[in-house]
Amino acid sequence: MPKETSFLRCLTHPEVVIDPAKPVPEWSLSAIGRKRAEFAAHADWLRKTSLIVSSAERKAIETAEIIAAQLGLGFEIRSGMHENDRSATGCLSQAEFQALADQFFAQPDISVRGWERAIDAQARIVREAEAVMARDQPGDLLFVGHGGVGTLLFCHYSKTPISRKFDQFSGGGCYFTLCRETREVVHPWRRIEDQTS
Repeated sequence: MPKETSFLRCLTHPEVVIDPAKPVPEWSLSAIGRKRAEFAAHADWLRKTSLIVSSAERKAIETAEIIAAQLGLGFEIRSGMHENDRSATGCLSQAEFQALADQFFAQPDISVRGWERAIDAQARIVREAEAVMARDQPGDLLFVGHGGVGTLLFCHYSKTPISRKFDQFSGGGCYFTLCRETREVVHPWRRIEDQTS
């Protein structure tokens, strides 16, 4: 009997509380972000999920906790799934952050103001995805992480050059789906609220 097709869904955390007094990896979900994560936890496209893997950043863990509780699953934390390392600049104004993010994607071989290079972040997040997909784990897998490295992962599996034009929608809380067997992208970014699989 042929093996049933299974999927890896890459979900980004939704909205957060921006707190300049805390390191970015310690930021938490906002009230809106929590509500959106709770909505996602009831989505039909998650019903065959058998394993949830989260970044070690607080906002990703909180998203994974909400979904795992609804699905009756535990979840695993992988430290290598963190967002692209931006600790060199810390919290920036929205305008400055967006300008640097544009440079990060446009010049993937260069460290923009001390940020982790896009090519290095991409290699890291692909290693994490491949390590999890290589397991003999039936059912669908859910990666709970971040928009920057999520976009780099999407570019890798869709066989496109690194570009911000493949970034998630504003606000986060988006997901794309990958076939585990073929490593082909099933669909590009969709918002949590999109109830199609």
